[in-house]
Amino acid sequence: MIPQAVWKKNDRKAYWLIGIFSVVVFTAVVVLGRVKLNIQTGFDVHIFAKANALINSCVAVLLVIALFAVKSKKYMLHKKLMMAAMVLSVLFLVSYICHHLLSGETKFGDTDHDGLLSEAEKAVVGSTRMIYYIILGTHIPLAGIILPFVLLSAYRAMTGEFNKHRKLVRITWPVWFYVAITGVIVYWMISPYYS
Repeated sequence: MIPQAVWKKNDRKAYWLIGIFSVVVFTAVVVLGRVKLNIQTGFDVHIFAKANALINSCVAVLLVIALFAVKSKKYMLHKKLMMAAMVLSVLFLVSYICHHLLSGETKFGDTDHDGLLSEAEKAVVGSTRMIYYIILGTHIPLAGIILPFVLLSAYRAMTGEFNKHRKLVRITWPVWFYVAITGVIVYWMISPYYS
């Protein structure tokens, strides 16, 4: 079945909404990432980090299945999978903010969990620390940049502009997939240092 437009095209309004939403989300992540609430939760707050890794894994799987669906001309399945990936990404965002608000910053290699990284601790992790920071250094900016492109890609599909949608997702899809996969890798690498 050939997909149809489900939204009326209004580029000006869409650009404004996508821009405002993207700026608000980016600002919230940056600002709230620097805040730590000192409250007793009664549970391990790193459950949010585990949830984030699980969500990122699911998003990556959904993106791959959605790619195969659209290549097989199963457009409705593709649409449902991509909407599920977007909903999961919103849940990820909420969980990510909760984790950072409740746990604060974790330093890679901090084996004694004192919040400081001694030369001995750096020596123990060796070059793995540099690999971690290279992955993190690509993951974070791409995660910040990808949101408006995901939203614009969805908008183009929902308004029936499939040629523009296809051109845009040639860039958006691999970056979103990379962000999802590296999110899981970052979790696996940093989780041993959670206190």
